[in-house]
Amino acid sequence: MQPHDGTDDSSTEDDGASQTTEDDPQIPETQDPFPQPVAPQPIPGPSARKGPHYELKHTLRGHTKSISSVKFSPDGTLLASCAADNVVKIWSPYTGELIRNLNGHTKGLSDIAWSPDSVYLASASDDMTLRIWDVDSGLTSKTLKGHTSFVFCVNYNTAGTQLVSGGCDGDVRIWNTAKGKCIKTLNAHLDYVTAVHFNRDASLIVSCSLDGLIRIWNTTSGQCLKTLAEGGNAICQHVQFSPNSKYILSTAHDSSIRLWDYHTSRCLKTYVGHQNTKYCIAACFSVTGGKWIVSGSEDNKVYLWDLQSRVVVQVLEGHQDVVVAVATHPDQNMIASGSIESDLTIRIWVDLSPVLGKAVPS
Repeated sequence: MQPHDGTDDSSTEDDGASQTTEDDPQIPETQDPFPQPVAPQPIPGPSARKGPHYELKHTLRGHTKSISSVKFSPDGTLLASCAADNVVKIWSPYTGELIRNLNGHTKGLSDIAWSPDSVYLASASDDMTLRIWDVDSGLTSKTLKGHTSFVFCVNYNTAGTQLVSGGCDGDVRIWNTAKGKCIKTLNAHLDYVTAVHFNRDASLIVSCSLDGLIRIWNTTSGQCLKTLAEGGNAICQHVQFSPNSKYILSTAHDSSIRLWDYHTSRCLKTYVGHQNTKYCIAACFSVTGGKWIVSGSEDNKVYLWDLQSRVVVQVLEGHQDVVVAVATHPDQNMIASGSIESDLTIRIWVDLSPVLGKAVPS
């Protein structure tokens, strides 16, 4: 499998998204992927151009099998993790302390998602169920049944009224969180659904699958509005809307991360440098300091790219095995990363650089 050569970035299709050269399209400020502008930055000088300076703050140990997902709560006070050991763990990202375990699933977990008010956590398991947990009590609030195979991915809408999940049965399911009932089933893909995500107003859902396709759905009607395909033999394994929902970020098994303008089906940016040919590795946006793309890698590292220039601005080293899970804190310069099998740690990284935004309290 050949690595992506960046030819998508030199597309001659005129969709109005490129304001500069075709070789390096800039995302116009009016279409910035981030809904909230960051604080005004100083005039770029030597110190401002050095990029992020994340350093290891805590190493969290406790999972006994491969970690699959880490997620900060929307209020920033907690970090949740899940793994193949059937357990969800809740941590303090500031102290590294384990707060509680959420026990109840009978098989391993692939994904977790916080409710927007940080009160509930949804989890997706190989036991073919999802659970909604009351995090403070550690008790299961609802058990959602309907998938006919492993449940691989889950996300809340911004109102907290719905969940979307994807399974190894190829289906995408939409759930009413208050009732714990499935309200719509989309026969979405011909292979494992590996990621699902609502846009900001929950009118759309994006899904991706090991069938190689990214699909966008109307949440209300369940109609497929658009299908995107990664180039060549690239198999997409993770996808999400940008914070302002104008773009889609996808990761693929050709060691490339792509930023799409899904309205025009055009790839605007391709981020390379990491290794990803085998595992489902998530990428995410970082918005608290600079504008970065963050991803794990099969060379046991965490990579950060500048959103616009696509340059690798920092590589975080320390994990001893593949890093499959990354998450960024909602308002602090903090990253969580999780690794598999021979490592089994979660690492908390912080950037105290005053040039790039808020410092993380000690």
